Amino acid sequence: MKFCFYALREYDELIFCHEMKDKYGIDFTYTTEYPNDENISLASGCDGMSCTPCDMSAKVLKAFHDVGVKYILTRSIGYDHVDLDAARELGMKVDNVTYTPTGVADYAIMLMLASVRRFAHILKRTELQDYSLKNKLGRDFSQCTVGVMGTGKIGETVIKHLSGFGCRILAYDVYEKESVKQFASYADLDTILKESDIITLHMNANEANHHIINDESIAKMKNGAYIINTARGKLIDSEALINGIESGKLGGAALDVVEFENGLYYYNLMGEVMINHKLAILRSFPNVILSPHTAFYTAEDVREMVEGNFKSCYEFGTGKKIHGFEER
Repeated sequence: MKFCFYALREYDELIFCHEMKDKYGIDFTYTTEYPNDENISLASGCDGMSCTPCDMSAKVLKAFHDVGVKYILTRSIGYDHVDLDAARELGMKVDNVTYTPTGVADYAIMLMLASVRRFAHILKRTELQDYSLKNKLGRDFSQCTVGVMGTGKIGETVIKHLSGFGCRILAYDVYEKESVKQFASYADLDTILKESDIITLHMNANEANHHIINDESIAKMKNGAYIINTARGKLIDSEALINGIESGKLGGAALDVVEFENGLYYYNLMGEVMINHKLAILRSFPNVILSPHTAFYTAEDVREMVEGNFKSCYEFGTGKKIHGFEER
């Protein structure tokens, strides 16, 4: 068996690819570029292809299918960038990865602390030798109510780790877990919105959750509430978020993901014109923290993501796995 990596990072992922090649007996080839019309042929003769979030629309899938690719493997938990209906029609199997949730969970908590203590703003002013206290007043994190929206593996880990801070924790999910109830109280969406000082998102990006944070939901939030997103940009209506911050309704936001980040994040665009207007506006706010989809980025998680694709390719090829996206 063999598969082709796209957008492979030679400085961190490649070493794990060589390790997994020996472990699973699967050969690989790669390019550092995202899939495009010129490089899809690199996957010719490969059983599968591996990608990070990028354009995997019906047209792209058809092109891979035409060169013989049978498996679409994404090095991410999220798979909303893949047209699953088109893959199904083409008879292509699709799978995502899972990895230890602590990296993302702790990053989310770091963003919460940085937000309520205005840490990014303090650092910027300190760099300019502004050591005054005005407009640097923060809040006591342990006195905050944190609403955790989504209690999958990452959301549950956030809740467990938050419990050590003494916060009041509310949880929202369609499927409730007994293990979560040790540390948090499940509540309906309106209660989460109305009572949380901080709302942190850990939900899948699907049709039901698209823009779950919007003008209406923001209007229900406490004045001065903070929004944290380390999940998917599609969960937040960017225009509504901008309105909420400009009006003073929201205390701020910390976003590791944003809408329409493909083509921006993971590229060095220093000195270039920003093409995402809403992102440009969010960057201008002193109470908004932006990081370029790096919550996952630990050595442990990168290794698990690479191995996850090798494992899926092996299991698909040997018949040990029939369908992708098992319960995570």
